[in-house]
Amino acid sequence: MTERIQKILSAYGVASRRAAEEMIKAGRVTCNGVVCTLGQSADPEKDTILFDGKPLPVKNGNIYIMLNKPRGYVTTLSDEKGRKNASQLVADCGVRVYPVGRLDMDSEGLLLFTNDGEFANRLMHPSHQVDKLYMVEVNDATPEKVEKLKRPVVLDGYRIKPPGVSLIRLEDNGKATISVTIHEGRNRQVRRMCAIAGMKVNRLTRVAEGTVKLGDLPCGKWRHLTEDEMRFLKK
Repeated sequence: MTERIQKILSAYGVASRRAAEEMIKAGRVTCNGVVCTLGQSADPEKDTILFDGKPLPVKNGNIYIMLNKPRGYVTTLSDEKGRKNASQLVADCGVRVYPVGRLDMDSEGLLLFTNDGEFANRLMHPSHQVDKLYMVEVNDATPEKVEKLKRPVVLDGYRIKPPGVSLIRLEDNGKATISVTIHEGRNRQVRRMCAIAGMKVNRLTRVAEGTVKLGDLPCGKWRHLTEDEMRFLKK
């Protein structure tokens, strides 16, 4: 079936439609050996479409993407209060996808999405504990409180493993930036841990899950996971 080439690239998981349009404008996409123009149509079953000289990936129906979620977006699929939903930011990926786990409305950073239910359930199962790294900006910090943050505490009747904590910056007014690595992912875990230690979180950004890193992905944008990232998450 003949379709716009940017739509084809999105459907095959190469890029969002907007990003595909930029690829076409940059001359990175060819159809049957000829550089494509924006708005051009093709049939992926009959025509040879290449991006950066590479053929379209095998289309198996499942996609796996990472969003840099901004603050102010909820991750539930439906919200009775009508708040902005992170799923809206990945709606142009070509298929309907669902968040893997949660990132509360006031937090930002790495959030995975997929339409592979089995994969999502496996990642969210308590036995699948992937270390999650956060950059946390707090008020009322002291070296003693940061040390207290390193101790294991009980949340929801569960004794968490000792988190990895590093003090990156501490100002005279008590504002600080701390990196925190947790192993479980209890509800609002990092915020609750900081509160127990006597510090208030101003900003919380998830920057990594294991070897899967947010990197320089712009806020509000998404990208497909790489093969190496998929291997790590599936092992």
